Amino acid sequence: MKEIVRSNDPVLVSAVTALLDGAAIRHMVLDQNMSVLEGSIGILPRRILVEEVHASAARRLLVEAGLGHELRLDDAS
Repeated sequence: MKEIVRSNDPVLVSAVTALLDGAAIRHMVLDQNMSVLEGSIGILPRRILVEEVHASAARRLLVEAGLGHELRLDDAS
């Protein structure tokens, strides 16, 4: 799995997951339930991961959607 986005913005996380769902790119959102520990103030970022074989397609999708600035740096480049 490769992390493509990390954000504490729930709207961004929702938008990214909707794009990935629409493109049938399997993904996971980690740390969604950390709000219990942080007291629901939203300081801990959520991480969106995709399978490594789909990372390029997911990155391209987000760039085309105007969200390229939200992408984590790709350590393979």
